[in-house]
Amino acid sequence: MSLAPATLERDGIAARVPHHGSMCLLERLEHWSATEILCSATSHTLADNPLRTPSGLLSVTAIEYAAQAMALHGALIAPPGTAARPGYLASVRNVRLTVPRLDQIVGSLQVRAERLAGDARQILYGFAVSDEHGALLVDGRAVVVLDTPLSMEQP
Repeated sequence: MSLAPATLERDGIAARVPHHGSMCLLERLEHWSATEILCSATSHTLADNPLRTPSGLLSVTAIEYAAQAMALHGALIAPPGTAARPGYLASVRNVRLTVPRLDQIVGSLQVRAERLAGDARQILYGFAVSDEHGALLVDGRAVVVLDTPLSMEQP
């Protein structure tokens, strides 16, 4: 039986990912399994979002929302009593941006990541960020490389 919680709020997420303070973008873990995770966020609406530019919160930042969901997934699937393995977002592919900005999206973002393949050194995830009604905003694939010197550096 897993000791990992079924759902989490922002503080529980921040305790499990390397992103803290305002850089922890996810607000709630909605659901997870061994192969997928669904989180929600409203930080895209905040004027002090650390990824916001003078032009607003560009939709490409959805990749960071997805990467944080992947990091949380790694922490949740780690064997009980062990720390999550550090990972490094090595590449993204087939990214589709259907909106120019996220800060214009009303309501919460739904951030989904699905583990498509992987081994002891790397994991391939598919990801999608949608609005709260299910309209797709951004999707793609990402490779996370585990235990590399870059992933083990402290911020």
